[in-house]
Amino acid sequence: MITLFGIPQCKSVQKACAWLDQEGLTYQTSNFKKTPPTATQIRRWIGVLGKDVLINRKGTTFRNLSQQEKDLCQAEDAAIELIIQYPSIIKRPLIEWENGTITVGFDPELFAQQA
Repeated sequence: MITLFGIPQCKSVQKACAWLDQEGLTYQTSNFKKTPPTATQIRRWIGVLGKDVLINRKGTTFRNLSQQEKDLCQAEDAAIELIIQYPSIIKRPLIEWENGTITVGFDPELFAQQA
C-alpha cells in the first residue's frame, strides 16, 4: 500500500493525490496535523532521506521558528523532537511507496518510476 503523508490543504499534496488518482493507484493518506509522525517514523525517514531533505527550510512553519529552534535541527534527536512538535516542517508530500522507497515533494517523473 502506498502511504502519502502531508496536509490536505497543501498544493503539492493535492497535486500528488490527483496524480495518484489519475494513475489509478490505491493509496492511503496520513494528515500530519491530525496524526503527527512518530519518532520511529521520523528516524527512518531521516535515515533514508537525511534531515536536510526531510525538513522544509523554505516553508512558513520553519521560517517562523526561533533561531534557537532552527539550531536544534543540527542534532538528529533534537530535530526529531522538533518535527514531532511542528510536523508542518516536513517537506510535503512524503510518500512511502509499495516498493519501500520514500520520496518527498511532488515530482511526476519520479512518481512514475516508483508506481
